[in-house]
Amino acid sequence: MSTDTSAPTAGIVVVGSLNADLTIYCDRLPKPGETVHGNGFAVNPGGKSANQAVAASKLGAQVSLVGAVGDDANGSMLLDSTADAGVDVTRVRRSDAATGVAVISVDASGENSIIISAGANGTLTPADVRAAADAIKNAAVVCLCLEVAIDTVIAAAQAGHDAGATVLLNLSPYAEVPEVLAELSDVLLVNAHEASLFLGGEADVPDADAKAEAWEPVRSQFADRGLQRVLVTLGAHGSVVLDSLAQGTQDQITRIAPTRVSAVDTTGAGDAFTGAVAARLAAGESLADAAGFASVAAALAATKKGTQAAYPTLAQVEQLRGV
Repeated sequence: MSTDTSAPTAGIVVVGSLNADLTIYCDRLPKPGETVHGNGFAVNPGGKSANQAVAASKLGAQVSLVGAVGDDANGSMLLDSTADAGVDVTRVRRSDAATGVAVISVDASGENSIIISAGANGTLTPADVRAAADAIKNAAVVCLCLEVAIDTVIAAAQAGHDAGATVLLNLSPYAEVPEVLAELSDVLLVNAHEASLFLGGEADVPDADAKAEAWEPVRSQFADRGLQRVLVTLGAHGSVVLDSLAQGTQDQITRIAPTRVSAVDTTGAGDAFTGAVAARLAAGESLADAAGFASVAAALAATKKGTQAAYPTLAQVEQLRGV
């Protein structure tokens, strides 16, 4: 763990959650009211924001994390894990509340179900954002999710916007987005279900195997809501980049092909994707290029159990991409 407390300038500032992941592996996920036998248990560092910070750092970005953990063993584990991955954790505050926890079930195909208890994450406030102003004012990307209070997310988005950073909002876990947050977000990252909820109905989002042109009404609907750059992930079907700011109309919708791997555990793969997008945006890449890179990073993350320990390095991603 790094002992440097000089709070270095960060290319990416991630504001949000840190959780201890309590994971049970089983042949299949239980139905409501059903008990199934597990075949393994692990406690690992997690939380969407901590995961995204670690993913971006392992891919070569300079990252600072703003969050809160409890003064307990899980909090120490999370601080050690993120710092060991090269993340600046000097702005992660110790709270009187217990560290947040995620209870995760993972089946034989790698699919999962998750229940989260916010714990110390629920104590993160706009004051913590203001205390991180020195990092945010120098950030290229401010990365956000919805595992902390919405007023804190808005404060971080506003700070990033005022600093001229790209504000990347991962709309997960899903919640209604206030208009002000949508206006402050430069890039929205959602899965197909979240996109449908945001736009108000299942009919708004095409099937995962639809051609690029089928996404034009969706691009237009997002643009009408003030969201000009949207990245929709489609699980095993890849992703779709909706970029209304692209110069040519043919470049406004880009299908990103999936990276085929044998999945072992998809827990945290979405966070690996988000962290990878943030890393490549901070490096100056286009949204479409960042999404293509992130597809490989997320796929590699799913080939191992756990979250942060499974995240690939830049060299591993480039090797699979053939760079």
